[in-house]
Amino acid sequence: MAEKLTAVKGMNDILPPESARWEWLEDVVRSLMARYAYRNIRTPILEHTRLFVRSIGEVTDIVEKEMYSFEDRADKHGDAEHLTLRPENTASVVRAASEHNLLYDGGKRLYYMGPMFRRERPQRGRYRQFHQIGAEALGFAGPEVDAELILLAAALWRELGLSDWRLEINSLGQPEERAQHRAQLIAYLERHADGLDEEARRRLHSNPLRILDTKNPTMQDLVNGAPRLIDFLGAASLAHFDALKAMLDANGVPWTFNPRLVRGLDYYNLSVFEFVTDRLGSQGTICAGGRYDYLIGQMGGKAAPAVGWALGVERVLELLKEQGSQPSELAPAAFAVVPDAQALPQVLQCLQALRAAGVSVQMHAPAAGSEGMGSMKSQFKRADASGARFALIFGQAELAQGCVALKPLRGAPQEQVLEPLSQVEQWAARLR
Repeated sequence: MAEKLTAVKGMNDILPPESARWEWLEDVVRSLMARYAYRNIRTPILEHTRLFVRSIGEVTDIVEKEMYSFEDRADKHGDAEHLTLRPENTASVVRAASEHNLLYDGGKRLYYMGPMFRRERPQRGRYRQFHQIGAEALGFAGPEVDAELILLAAALWRELGLSDWRLEINSLGQPEERAQHRAQLIAYLERHADGLDEEARRRLHSNPLRILDTKNPTMQDLVNGAPRLIDFLGAASLAHFDALKAMLDANGVPWTFNPRLVRGLDYYNLSVFEFVTDRLGSQGTICAGGRYDYLIGQMGGKAAPAVGWALGVERVLELLKEQGSQPSELAPAAFAVVPDAQALPQVLQCLQALRAAGVSVQMHAPAAGSEGMGSMKSQFKRADASGARFALIFGQAELAQGCVALKPLRGAPQEQVLEPLSQVEQWAARLR
C-alpha cells in the first residue's frame, strides 16, 4: 500500500461543513465593507523578502524567526531571487499602491482576505498557514479615519453576534517622540538589568519597546514602573489621540487605555489598537491595527499617511464557537426526498427552477454501492440532519398529480401541502 500523505504541520484543510462557516463570514465582511465604501484588493502570496525586512523590521520576531523564505531558481541571467510567503498583508498592499500609483487621485479605502504564513508553534487559534481579513485606508491623516476603522470592526462584531470582546488603545506618537522615550526606556532597563529575562536582554538595544509587551509574570512590576511613551508625546500627537477617543465615546464604543500596547511591527505611529477576548486563552487578540504614516514612503512610494487593521479568521470563528453562535444560513432551505430513481429527470427540473429562484436545495443521492435510492425513513433522517427547513417529497402519488409535497421540518407543526410542478416560481418564495 502506498504511503498515506498528510498535510504539512500547522497548515490545515478546511472541510465541509466548517468551510460553510468561512463562506458565511466572508459574505458578511463583503457586505459590510461595501457599506463603508472599502474596495477589494488581492495581492500575491509570494513577495520579495526585502519587502518584509524593510517594512516589518529586521529585528522583529517575524523576520528573525518566523518567515518562510527561500532562494528561487536562478533566471537566465544567473540571478536568484530571495522570496518569502507573506507573513502579513499590509506591506503587500502598500507595495501594490506604490507600484501602481494607486493614490494619484486621492486616498483609497481597501480590504483583503487571504492566507498568511508564519513558522510558529501551532496551537489553538494560531497556525502556520493562517487567514486574515484586513482593512486599509491609504492617504488619510485625520483621527476620524482611525475612528472609522475601529467602528467598522465593532460593526462587524455586531453583525457576527460577537459580544465578549474589549478594545484597548494607545498612541505611539511620532518617531522623534519615540526616540526620546526609547533613550529613557533603555536607561531605565539597564538600571534594572538583573530583572530582565533572556528575551528582554536580547531586545534591550535593538527593540526595547517590545519588552513592555512581555508576558513574563516575573517582569510585570519592572515594566509597570518603566517610563510611559504617552508622557513623551507632544501636543499634536495628544490632540490626535484625544480626538480619536472622543469619536469612539460619541459612538458608544467602549475602550481601555493600555500604555503597554506597542504592537509587534516597526511601522506603526500614533494610534494603535487591539480587540481582545479572554475566551481563547493566550491567543486573545482577534483584531489589531494602527496608523502607519511613514510606511508608504519607506516602500519607495510618494509619502502618504495610512491606517489599517487585520483580524484572524481562525480566531474569530473559534470565538463564535465558544459563544455557541451558529449561522442559520449554513443549512439548505430544502432537502429533496426521492423514493424512485426514475423520477430524477422531473426532480432535477424542479430543483433547477428553485435554485434559479434563489432557493438553496440539497438533493438526496445514494452512497456508492447502494441499491436504489434508499428507504423513505433513511432519506428523512438525512433531510433532518441537513438542517433544512423543508422536505420536498417527490413520491409516485405526488408526481402522478403533477405536484411535489412540501413537508415543514422545523418550527411549529404545520400541515404538509402539495405544490404544482408547473408553477415553481410562484411558491418558491415560501422556501426562502
